[in-house]
Amino acid sequence: MSNDDEIIRLIKHHKKGLLHIIFSRLFLIIILILFQLLLFLTIYSIFSEYVPHFAVFQGLFSLLMVFYLFRCEMDSSAKLTWLAIISVFPVPGALLLWFTRNSFGHKANKARIEYLIDETKNSLLQNMAILNDPLLVRSGTDDLCRYINRTGCFPIYQNTQTQFFPQGEDKFTAMLEELQKAEKFIFMEYFILDEGYMWGRVLKILADKAAQGVDVRVMYDGMCEISTLSFDYNERLKKLGIQCKAFSPIRPFLSTHYNYRDHRKILVIDGEVAFNGGVNLADEYINRRERFGHWKDTAVMLKGDAVQSFTLMFLQMWNITEREPRWEPYIALPEKRFQTDGFVMPYGDCPLDDDKVGENVYMDILNRATKYVHIMTPYLILDGELESAIKFAAQRGIDVRIILPGIPDKKAAYALAKTHYHALINAGVRIYEYTPGFVHAKICVSDDEKAVVGTINFDYRSLYHHYECATYMYRTRCINDIESDFQSTQEKCREVTPDTIKHEKVYYKLVGSLMKVIAPLM
Repeated sequence: MSNDDEIIRLIKHHKKGLLHIIFSRLFLIIILILFQLLLFLTIYSIFSEYVPHFAVFQGLFSLLMVFYLFRCEMDSSAKLTWLAIISVFPVPGALLLWFTRNSFGHKANKARIEYLIDETKNSLLQNMAILNDPLLVRSGTDDLCRYINRTGCFPIYQNTQTQFFPQGEDKFTAMLEELQKAEKFIFMEYFILDEGYMWGRVLKILADKAAQGVDVRVMYDGMCEISTLSFDYNERLKKLGIQCKAFSPIRPFLSTHYNYRDHRKILVIDGEVAFNGGVNLADEYINRRERFGHWKDTAVMLKGDAVQSFTLMFLQMWNITEREPRWEPYIALPEKRFQTDGFVMPYGDCPLDDDKVGENVYMDILNRATKYVHIMTPYLILDGELESAIKFAAQRGIDVRIILPGIPDKKAAYALAKTHYHALINAGVRIYEYTPGFVHAKICVSDDEKAVVGTINFDYRSLYHHYECATYMYRTRCINDIESDFQSTQEKCREVTPDTIKHEKVYYKLVGSLMKVIAPLM
């Protein structure tokens, strides 16, 4: 059977198996999780009814958890949320807090990731001549680089060519072209992988390359197994010669482990080319399928030395389940030299440490800006620190603008974003909504000098709970393209004003107010 026939059979078999997914393993997982919840509630009911002085115990236990809450390191907004939950549901709320703070279900995973990061902390050495460049020192980017390297191995590079893609379609075209050139390895790590035209075109190339002896590896987030793919999809790809893994597949037991998803989008080819940005491998990202109007997304392609960082990020995640991790010969500087006039620093953010790298990079840009900061994000669910940084930048005269979706994919998140509008606009921030459809881009550009393109949204899930990655650029040529794209996108937007806020739908006002209480848990 040819590769083409096998790919067609794979897709057809997957589509036939969707009902099997829904009514077999997924159904079993839901039943078992509900059973565990019922067991907990039954034990709680028995204690409350038969244990003497249970009310006293309940009060003391809840009080102890409140003291614990104020002593632990947590965002102030999250603390208020937990206080509200404990005040309404004293013992269940306190037990839920303990459950989430105890890292139940992923201690081994956390230890493994910490080990892999420690093992590779010297894999990519920082060129100190680059770090001490007067341009970086004057801008404070050298300090940012030192901060980021507290949590990983993310040097800042020259000899790296950058290209910005203002649409998912643009990235897709370049991606197919570069995949065809692969000779050594192809590493793909994506949050969403879904059957269709986009993935079918990519899969055909991957299968052909695997048959030619290229080391092809694909990793997708385990949530795909209950949304877009069958549970045995990795085994199906292996029949095509493609190594494949689901990150953190869903199991039938309660665990905080499921909160930490792999939201990264990384493609590395031969250690010489890398893609990063918001574009997943599904047809809506290239507007072959319409969901929520026109899908606006962005990406960046790197060629040169900085690609090493994305290679390392991929291997760190891939090797979580490998008994004998291998790094060589994948980590090596490409031989080709590029004449570039800027600096590039790819970086990752791990939710299992105490460093909010993604948020702190955004705040560093906001705090150092002298002219403007322009942001595109699909979600705006801010903690107190980031909201204060955005408002402070606007209040000191910086032109701060934010583009958000005009058609939401999640109405609750959309309503929550609107709860920030009044305070931000009062501080001088200008907010726009993209009328043609949904903005999925995650970009932050400032002063025609700095830009971030990656996977990190301005919301709690990206900033606190997900594995993320992004590309920080300073004085690279494509920064002008990013700002031009922001301006052209803004022309297709409606501006939010005090009057539009006043006449907002009652539904969004009501839902936003209610969801605000539990925003840190979303």
